[in-house]
Amino acid sequence: MSLSDKHVAILAEDNYQELELHYPRLRLIEAGAKVSVLGAGKHTYHSGKGYAVGVDDDIAEVDPADFDAVVIPGGMAPDRMRRHRHMVDFVRALSEAEKPVAWICHAGWMAVSADIIRGRRVTSFASIRDDMVNAGGDWVDEEVVVDGHLISSRVPDDLPAFCRAIIQALS
Repeated sequence: MSLSDKHVAILAEDNYQELELHYPRLRLIEAGAKVSVLGAGKHTYHSGKGYAVGVDDDIAEVDPADFDAVVIPGGMAPDRMRRHRHMVDFVRALSEAEKPVAWICHAGWMAVSADIIRGRRVTSFASIRDDMVNAGGDWVDEEVVVDGHLISSRVPDDLPAFCRAIIQALS
């Protein structure tokens, strides 16, 4: 199955979790998708361990309508991402268009800030469970949760199931 007609955004900010950004990026490229790493004002971001990722575009300069999905990696980056109005608005716009919005680990914070989980079944890293519940989500402890166009996972060990769900949603 080829995703050659799909364009996927992956959000980047400092302190991203390495596997949660690069694993989906490489899997989606392997499946044929065009993948763009989007940031907010910088050309390069660094993971919690110092690994750099270059940005293809500034999120303030792209149109959400040009994308078929967004992937939000975890680590502590989502706490920084949610401070950028353009990032939050981008996630909300894709959700409103019912395009796949996928997050893993602490990236559930972005779904909370975009106010897209009320009444939806979701998961995340266990420590932000209360945030997800308080935002109206029905939090469950499963490796991947798909509720309509929302796809969520807990930790790096869930990445194979997470990526399969994203690819399936785009197929």
